[in-house]
Amino acid sequence: MATDAPPPRAGTDAGAVQPTTEAFVEVQQSAQFGELRRTYRSFAFPLTVGFTVWYLLYVLLSNYAGGFMGTKVFGNVNVALVFGLAQFATTFLIAWLYSRHAAAKLDPKAQAIRSRMAAESRMEAGA
Repeated sequence: MATDAPPPRAGTDAGAVQPTTEAFVEVQQSAQFGELRRTYRSFAFPLTVGFTVWYLLYVLLSNYAGGFMGTKVFGNVNVALVFGLAQFATTFLIAWLYSRHAAAKLDPKAQAIRSRMAAESRMEAGA
């Protein structure tokens, strides 16, 4: 027996009713979704700008301030190496901070929207 419907995704209820396109558009225009986007943007944009500036500073200093970047900090370790390693540390720090932010602020809001959509879909299907 062939069907045109795709198989259910892992972790989903095979009998679940999917929201309509109109439902997605309605949610996208809702205040609740707007708040979710604001929460995401207020965290992601400043960190993205800050990290980009930090990275470009490293690149510019490497290109135009060779004397400074070649300054020995201790032993054979110079400023360029310290800055380069700091780039890695900063990347992992930002990823960790984002993970905490998403778990605390974004995931609960997204789950509330998803639950509301699922409930509305079930009500429409049963009506």
